[in-house]
Amino acid sequence: MQDGTHDHVRSYHLHRLATALDTVGFHATVKTTYPAALHVFIPGASMLAECIDCIPGTDDDGRLCWYYRWSWGEVLHDAEDPPGAAKKIAEVLAAR
Repeated sequence: MQDGTHDHVRSYHLHRLATALDTVGFHATVKTTYPAALHVFIPGASMLAECIDCIPGTDDDGRLCWYYRWSWGEVLHDAEDPPGAAKKIAEVLAAR
């Protein structure tokens, strides 16, 4: 079952990350079908791409937080820091 509130928040965070990735030279597109995800394309190597999603979780105090997550399920970064997440993505994709 879709949760409209969570999907709206997920899309919001993914759009913020897409903007941050644009500033470091990566093309990113938010897929808004359920569940929303971010497709990141490597400049000059469009056949290589990464899919990032955004998931809710809790911090150490039990408060709701959002996190970016790699396609293989590992948490990437806190969604409150899109530039930090973009930097990590750029480092990993540049190594490919």
